[in-house]
Amino acid sequence: MNAKTSASGYDLTPPTSDERERLAARLTPEERRVMIDHGTEPPFCGGLLAEKDRGVYACRLCSLPLFRSVAKFESGTGWPSFYEPFDPAHIRELRDVSHGMVRTEIRCARCDGHLGHVFPDGPPPTRLRYCLNSAALEFVPDAEG
Repeated sequence: MNAKTSASGYDLTPPTSDERERLAARLTPEERRVMIDHGTEPPFCGGLLAEKDRGVYACRLCSLPLFRSVAKFESGTGWPSFYEPFDPAHIRELRDVSHGMVRTEIRCARCDGHLGHVFPDGPPPTRLRYCLNSAALEFVPDAEG
């Protein structure tokens, strides 16, 4: 498979099946339920909901930068919310018709880990709300936030 690099300079080459399993072995049962089994953590329970420090939110599975702290906002939904990704190429969108709704699921573009959903009800300038599971993210303080 040819390597693919995002505009921000990150390798987006998917891990092999063996590499993905090795990465997934580091996950807690809750992180695995969310990222691998496409689960959702309960609202107001995620460890990164109240995070206010400057930094970058990266994929817990493969460490690809996903969102900057400057794009985080309080949505009142109970999940960390952002109005734009670190790099649009780092997020993959899929139609999700589960639970009797039509939504847009978001996944990590590199490892395909489930992150959450994006909705068209966010603040300016994008009017988007990327609603994330804390279990799918790792916070890296002071890194290009």
